[in-house]
Amino acid sequence: MADNLILVAAGGTGGHLFPAQALSHALIARGARVRLATDERALKYGGDFPAEEIHEIASATPTSGGALGKGLAAITLMRGVFQAYGLFGKIKPRVVVSFGGYPTVPPALAASLRKIPLILHEQNAVMGRANRFLSRRAQVIACGFPTLDGIDEALRPRVVQTGNPVRPAVLEAAALPFPGFEDGKLRLLVTGGSQGARVMSDVTPEAVALLTPEQRARLVIVQQARGEDLSRVQEAYRRLGVAFEAAPFFADLPLRIAQSHLVLGRSGASTVSELAVIGRPSILVPFPHALDADQAANAAHLAKTGAAEVMRQTGFTPEWLSERLAQALADPKDLTRRAQAAKSAGIPDAAERLADLALKTAGL
Repeated sequence: MADNLILVAAGGTGGHLFPAQALSHALIARGARVRLATDERALKYGGDFPAEEIHEIASATPTSGGALGKGLAAITLMRGVFQAYGLFGKIKPRVVVSFGGYPTVPPALAASLRKIPLILHEQNAVMGRANRFLSRRAQVIACGFPTLDGIDEALRPRVVQTGNPVRPAVLEAAALPFPGFEDGKLRLLVTGGSQGARVMSDVTPEAVALLTPEQRARLVIVQQARGEDLSRVQEAYRRLGVAFEAAPFFADLPLRIAQSHLVLGRSGASTVSELAVIGRPSILVPFPHALDADQAANAAHLAKTGAAEVMRQTGFTPEWLSERLAQALADPKDLTRRAQAAKSAGIPDAAERLADLALKTAGL
């Protein structure tokens, strides 16, 4: 079929690109053609994105800076709308599926102007500002969590819960069993999202230092640390005699999650969804400066199942974390129970659900 093109729009961070990537795999498996509209940052994460072509569309964030900065951002966004409008006139997508963030505003607006059906996918439990701005133009609003806050009540009938699409690598990792404790070791994964998190590098080594030598000998730590924090994290663990691996980025993060007994990290939508699908217990520290407090809302959903413990960053101290690690070492059976709770909250077929919705909306 020559007119089976679906345009996926996503901002250039892992949190937006990964679910877009998962949807694209599902669409291609069903015979659809896929193109991606994104910003220049996508080149870092999108090198293996399953699209026949990637279109870089001008975008900017108009929520920061003074009046001049906001004005320039608005001009850039309008330039992106004209770019996308011209592009859509040539390639004629049947539907545009937008994954949020300001880089998706130009293609989503262009789709509306071209009368191309628009699906918004909101990964977080609170609707982001870009999606709120676009929501009235969407035929369907797909959501990742059972509840969606921050949406106009008049638009509730358009909301469909699909879950958050996860990458094939996550589904592969989900097939791996929860690690045993035969060797008496506790495997801890520390991550801060695709951009890293300094607070993890500040607090975790100090928390480990507060454990007894016997407790430290039972820890195996895999930690994502920013490049500027890496050497001090490595030196701290070497000094403490802890078995560890540290790096700024792990390309095989889903596998690392599956190999862990406990995950310590932020609570972005992709992280929370991957923890649930793979089924691993976690300690979550929501990013405190998120504009819409979306990470706190995401974490709350997983906490309700008993799979995650949530701590505000102000209370995330070495003493608090050390106590939690000591508890995990003393009662590994509790981690097994929490892993089962996490698994019960996962939606592994979210990409298929969203693909069904996209194809139906496109009339394919």
